[in-house]
Amino acid sequence: MNILILGYGKMGKIISEIAESRGHQLVGKINIENRDELAQLDPKKVDVAIEFSQPDAAYENISWAIERGIPVVSGTTGWLDKKPIIAALTLEKNTAFFYASNYSIGVNVFFKVNRFLAALMKEQKDYKISMEEIHHTEKKDAPSGTAITLAEGIIGEIPSCQNWALSDGTNENEHTLYIKAKRIDPAPGTHIIRYQSEIDDIELSHTAHSRKGFALGAVLVAEWIKDKKGVLSMDDFLSF
Repeated sequence: MNILILGYGKMGKIISEIAESRGHQLVGKINIENRDELAQLDPKKVDVAIEFSQPDAAYENISWAIERGIPVVSGTTGWLDKKPIIAALTLEKNTAFFYASNYSIGVNVFFKVNRFLAALMKEQKDYKISMEEIHHTEKKDAPSGTAITLAEGIIGEIPSCQNWALSDGTNENEHTLYIKAKRIDPAPGTHIIRYQSEIDDIELSHTAHSRKGFALGAVLVAEWIKDKKGVLSMDDFLSF
């Protein structure tokens, strides 16, 4: 399979290594320094684009590929206000767009467990819910896309939890799920959900040991999406 890498930072490099180890060909490794090379690229020679760039570049990268009928697997966070535009363009061009805030299989199981626990805690009014996420200092957006996905899972199950917000240490709205975002090197990603009461605490956590799990998941999705159409997600890939 011929893969175009859009975003050749730390994640892009690991994705490239895994893709080549699985027998795929890389037809381009694009970052901000060589984006002009896209003008010379033949879209017909690209089976799938894997996009892990930066929030300010993601929309342009994704729309470039979708406009040319190239299926896109995207993991960049911080640009999702424009996702509906990409979804409409995907359907117009009859191609495929796959977005996930996290491609780790373990994290996606964690998402499901998070929703299940939230459903169990729906009527437990004595527990205060909070979240903490820790990433490396190069991560540009806060909270992380993974944290937002976790928060949305909780909000979807607990009616009294109406929205989420980034914690500044003084927030006290009882209907808001506060997310504390820490940036500490070399942490690749830790997410902790806490239900706290006077009697006891319940914690659900996931810690990534490296970026390899995220990168492998993205390549596995790229292999899966090659001949599919539409706007897809990890629920489609994992059949949740």
